[in-house]
Amino acid sequence: MAQSVSVSVEAPIENQIMSIDYDGTEVYANPLTQSEYLTRNAARINFMKSSEATEESKEEEQTAAVAFQASSSPFENILNKLKEAYTEVTVLHDVLAVSKEKHYLVLDPVPMHEPPEIKPMAVVYARKKALGMAGNILISGAERLKRLDNGPDFQIELLRLRQNWRLKKVSDNIIGDLSFRTAGSKFMHPGNFEVSKADEVDLKGPSPSTLQVTIPSELQGVAYIKVVTQKDQEDLCSANVTMIDHKGKLQVGEISSWQKKLEFAQNVLFCKELFNQLAREAVQLQATIPHVVIGNQIRATLLPGIQLIISLCHSTTYQEFQEETKKKADDLHDHVLEHSLHQLLREIHYKNTHYPIPHSGHAVGIAKKRLLAGPHSYDRHELWEMTRSQNQTLLEQIIGQAQHIFMRKRTQYVLDTLARDVKDPQITSHWNALNSPTLSWVKINITTHGYDTITRTALVVHVKERSLMAICRDGRVMHMSYEPQELRDLILQQICQHQITGLQNLSRCMAWQLLSNSNHLGIGDVEPLGNANAILIASPLGDRVIAVQVRCDPQIVVKVYVSHSPREFYTSGPLVQGKFWENLGSEFKEVNFDKMEGRNFLNKMEFLMAALTKIKE
Repeated sequence: MAQSVSVSVEAPIENQIMSIDYDGTEVYANPLTQSEYLTRNAARINFMKSSEATEESKEEEQTAAVAFQASSSPFENILNKLKEAYTEVTVLHDVLAVSKEKHYLVLDPVPMHEPPEIKPMAVVYARKKALGMAGNILISGAERLKRLDNGPDFQIELLRLRQNWRLKKVSDNIIGDLSFRTAGSKFMHPGNFEVSKADEVDLKGPSPSTLQVTIPSELQGVAYIKVVTQKDQEDLCSANVTMIDHKGKLQVGEISSWQKKLEFAQNVLFCKELFNQLAREAVQLQATIPHVVIGNQIRATLLPGIQLIISLCHSTTYQEFQEETKKKADDLHDHVLEHSLHQLLREIHYKNTHYPIPHSGHAVGIAKKRLLAGPHSYDRHELWEMTRSQNQTLLEQIIGQAQHIFMRKRTQYVLDTLARDVKDPQITSHWNALNSPTLSWVKINITTHGYDTITRTALVVHVKERSLMAICRDGRVMHMSYEPQELRDLILQQICQHQITGLQNLSRCMAWQLLSNSNHLGIGDVEPLGNANAILIASPLGDRVIAVQVRCDPQIVVKVYVSHSPREFYTSGPLVQGKFWENLGSEFKEVNFDKMEGRNFLNKMEFLMAALTKIKE
């Protein structure tokens, strides 16, 4: 009887532990394949014992077969031999098939190495170290939980965040919205941010928080719109383009509060929407001088030789933002125009969601002025003006405001220069505090010190986008272009008329007679700027005549001439008998006006008239 050997075909449920890590993690050995498992089990079989057992079993079977053949038929033995041969051939065929075709069985050599020797002290030391590491991990986790309990509550901070920002839960994540879509914006950027619970809370920081806000890389940092008006340079194609870099991130200590982070990110989104709107309008508008859009910079022509430059500045770190802020003062950054751009975009947002009330169901989006056009019987011109003002784009409005600011600065410079250079008379200007972004007016008063009650010349100048409109004292309306020389010429002409008018009023007070007055003198040299003014006055007795000529050259030039009546010449002889010949004047002689006593023109003329006046005998 052959000895049976038990061979386990199935792998054990638990794999053998190969090692234990420092944190207590057990590393299991990989399970053996069927080939490796069969090889290991085959190495345990002692084939010497099995061969002896098989030989004994064969001898017993032969004796039994001989005894059985003796009792059976003679052909039974042949049948058994054929069956055994068939079985052996079948087994040989199977062995050849298994050895030839590898997908049945792989024959590997039997490993002869012995299992490694395991030292008990090394195992104990490794397990002790792993347990220590696992204990440290548990202690650090407990301390983190303790800090979370002592710090601010996550739910309370999430409630505060929800009071100011729009939040929604998507699956297991909390997503916030930074965009202005609910305010009327049509910008396509999603503007989402993610809110999660912070792993660690720094209780020593300025504002400990359990909230962790994750902002997209393109919205990180600080951004602003830079507006500069400057003169044309030689190279108009060169532009200092600062491309936006999204790789940099804000450092941890720069912006600690999640509220500041969200406000900065929303400001970046707002600036990007504003610059995108301006760039799209700059490309679509058909201006006389085309607008130029290069990178993050827009160039538009305000007046000949004057350009408006709008740039989007985006700093990914707080230090870069501080450096850019210092440069703004050096680059003459216009904060008023930047604020106007923000106001114009917010006004567009407001109009997209708010419509005038009341309105009909089919009149949604129509302006209130247009709704009142029928009841108020607007004509064609008023309707055209209304539609033109409504159809102005954001870029056209900011260009108009920039042109008006530049025109106002030019007007102020001309008035200040004349007030400084012209000492007599005095020029004072009063700017109206209530102005619109594209229209303002200034009142100019021309007075003479000590003679304010006698004469005063008032002039009102309306400063528009590209032109000036002056309303004189006599009601004349004069339209001027953007050239400052035209305003300067007008004021100089008004100064000349003021001196002549003041002298005329002063002569009446001193009983002198006005002979002639002309604002457009036709004699003498041709005036380069305007016309000369002249006046002719006579003394109460008519024996003295004063002629005054005022020219508005680059500076005010005053010339005074005096004529005397030759009484002694006509009355000394017997030829002239009539007294009316006594008033016949002589040639005019020029007076050295600069050396005369007096503070100003009218004061000197008052002294001159007083000296030439004689009391009637």
